[in-house]
Amino acid sequence: MRFLLPAVLCGATFSFALGITLPLIRVDRFLILSDEPSLVAMVASLWNAGEWAIAGLILVFSIVFPAMKLYLLHTAAFSAADDGHRLPGWFRSLSNWSMLDVVLVALVIFAAKTSGLATAITQPGLWFFAGSVVLTVLAAALVKSRAAAK
Repeated sequence: MRFLLPAVLCGATFSFALGITLPLIRVDRFLILSDEPSLVAMVASLWNAGEWAIAGLILVFSIVFPAMKLYLLHTAAFSAADDGHRLPGWFRSLSNWSMLDVVLVALVIFAAKTSGLATAITQPGLWFFAGSVVLTVLAAALVKSRAAAK
């Protein structure tokens, strides 16, 4: 039990890193055109295309918030202070956005498959990202239960 929280946090961090850098979906159009964007590549592409608002929103909700959440969990889990195991009050509201990206990618895949103009297939990045969300939720529960036991 002692090594469960560090293992879950390590897995969540590793999965998050792979989830934002590996391709999320593969979109095939007209039998010859294919794209396999990662989350980081999507943000960069939107930024370079002048879509700064949407790039900023995706950056904040898909990369910054989950990274902050992992940082807070690492800090709470490995803090030496007696009150170090407490999570900030706003952490719960940050957690509400956890599955937003996974749902959005699922909607894109659904739209591509039902339109008939393109096919969309999930790629490893989506699974790693979803895995990081699940492991992060598990880590948060472990930190909270550990804090309650003290």
